[in-house]
Amino acid sequence: MEPFLIIVLVVVVVIGIVLLLTSYTNRKRLEDLERRRAALIAKYRDPQIVDKIMRQMFWQGQSQEQLLDSLGRPADIDQKVMKTKVKEIWKYNHMGADRFGLRITIENKVVVGWDQKD
Repeated sequence: MEPFLIIVLVVVVVIGIVLLLTSYTNRKRLEDLERRRAALIAKYRDPQIVDKIMRQMFWQGQSQEQLLDSLGRPADIDQKVMKTKVKEIWKYNHMGADRFGLRITIENKVVVGWDQKD
C-alpha cells in the first residue's frame, strides 16, 4: 500500500473515533440533563419553576432551596440574625479580595434581591 493511502486511512479512522466519542459525550450529557429535569419535576411539581432552574435563573420570591438547585452552593455567605428575620447575602462568581460578580440577598430563606456586576 502506498504511504499516502495509509495516512488517509489513519486520518479517517481517527476522525471516526473522535466523532463516536463526541456523540457518546453529547448523548450522556443529554441523559444527565433529562434525569436532572425529572428529579426537579418530582421535587417541585411545577414545570415553569423547573425550566427556570434548568436555565440557572434566579428571581424574587425564589426559595433558598430552589436557588441552590439553580446556581449551586455560593462561594461565600454573609449572615445577619435579627429579631424578626435572618438576612443572608449569597456570593457567587468570586473576582478577587471580597469581590463577587453576583450577590443575592435572602431573607427568611426567600430571595428578595441581588446585585450583579457586568
